[in-house]
Amino acid sequence: MRKWQNTENKIGSLIFMITVILIWELVIRIHSLPKYILPAPSAIIISLVDSWQILWEHTRTTLLEALSGFVAAIIIGVFISAVMNRYKIVKNIFYPILVISQTVPIIAIAPLLMIWMGFGIHPKIVIVILVCFFPVAVNVTEGLAVVDRDLINLLKVMKASSWQIFFKVQLPAVMPAFFSGVKIAATYSIMGAVISEWIGAKSGLGIYMTRAMSSFRTEALFADILIIVVLSIGLFKLIEWLEKKIIPWTMLNNKE
Repeated sequence: MRKWQNTENKIGSLIFMITVILIWELVIRIHSLPKYILPAPSAIIISLVDSWQILWEHTRTTLLEALSGFVAAIIIGVFISAVMNRYKIVKNIFYPILVISQTVPIIAIAPLLMIWMGFGIHPKIVIVILVCFFPVAVNVTEGLAVVDRDLINLLKVMKASSWQIFFKVQLPAVMPAFFSGVKIAATYSIMGAVISEWIGAKSGLGIYMTRAMSSFRTEALFADILIIVVLSIGLFKLIEWLEKKIIPWTMLNNKE
């Protein structure tokens, strides 16, 4: 019954989106709106097909920046969380700094990184790390804080080492929180890469977007946005699939 309801919801969402696209197309055709104001969906698809080779080159650059920063952010976030969980004084010192760091707009930090590191790929990766590591670090930190203390104390009584406690109790318990943070970071990674390219880049979906805006090619801008949306959703769904494979018991509990 629940499976049928989920299928019904997906079909309903698909029908709604198709209806919106058809109305959008009809409004543009009836009122003959120029492309630079609002392009029709058909014009966006034509632009996407015509510029596919160029867009693919820009997409590869953005993907490389996003995935490199995303993986590095996961490693850094988990490491920081583990250290803060291990040493309370470190958590007391650095946790407020982590929170404060997220109040500084990335768009304000990006130009500084460009000045310090140039216009290559490295400042873009750093920006993606800054955007992505916070949700991972916070979720893992909070997940480690609520691990069952009775189980940890039991293993200590049984003379278990710190590594055994980590792999037997803490790691399985924190995995749901870890994947929650990673899914948030996955969607941020593409956005972070695109924002970094706005400041200055030779290639990437962000620089393609700025060029399309400056030349009033609105249909090319929408095609760029469509690719960004697809990449973000695709990365999110990949992490969701990995979550089902690695910790299937949580998914079963959610279905129940």
